[in-house]
Amino acid sequence: MHYTYSTHWYYLAFVVFAGDQAVKSYIDMTTPLGWSHEVTSFFNLVHVLNPGAAFSFLAHAGGWQRWFLLAVAVGAAIWLVWLLARPARRLEALAYSLILGGALGNAFDRAIRGQVIDYLDFHLRQWHWPAFNVADMAIVGGAISLIVASLSRPAGQQ
Repeated sequence: MHYTYSTHWYYLAFVVFAGDQAVKSYIDMTTPLGWSHEVTSFFNLVHVLNPGAAFSFLAHAGGWQRWFLLAVAVGAAIWLVWLLARPARRLEALAYSLILGGALGNAFDRAIRGQVIDYLDFHLRQWHWPAFNVADMAIVGGAISLIVASLSRPAGQQ
């Protein structure tokens, strides 16, 4: 079993965070809120704000969700930093890094803007998948990596 501990995983989390924030800043500075640009027949670039969590969960909760979701993200980030400080299998460390970078990206938006900027919109005719961003992709990619890592562990190491 190959275990790893390296500050490189923190750098990866920072790259995810910085990349996410760079794209969000670009969208925010160059397009008006509500903007949409058709890229393909199934994909649009958009500029929308999400005051809730994934799939706009809690989006209409009245404002308290900003602080709740921010606290959850900060708590998760602290836990992930702790996990990265321990020896872990490479795939697990990759997963923790991706989730950490994504959580910090969306937490930063909540802290500064009160909501998250989303800009990727996939759709099939009039049915749209909820818009999302790089941070969301990193979180989902990290979660999938954790599932794969847990399924690939030898039976005695569950």
